[in-house]
Amino acid sequence: MTLTLDKFISNLPKKQQKEIDKKFQTIKAEYLALQDLRKAMKLTQEEVAHELNMGQGNLSRLEKRSDLMISTLRKYIEAMGGELNIVAQFPNRPPVEIAGFSK
Repeated sequence: MTLTLDKFISNLPKKQQKEIDKKFQTIKAEYLALQDLRKAMKLTQEEVAHELNMGQGNLSRLEKRSDLMISTLRKYIEAMGGELNIVAQFPNRPPVEIAGFSK
């Protein structure tokens, strides 16, 4: 008999289920697609498209792309009021912020 993860978790004590859900929500918040990030900021495609001087349809296509130019990603993040930082992480070394991607 195969036990799914959901079924396994549902058999755990409620306290443990809540701890698992809390950790899941934390991890989920750290890894958002552009569309999810925009929605988390409570912005519509129309609002972000207006800030980027593009049509809503173009913004929709942009959000579905898996490969963006850094300048496009930076503009998208800035249109939502954020700032893009690029950080490289290596084993046995502190993270390094990459410079040189200025406006």
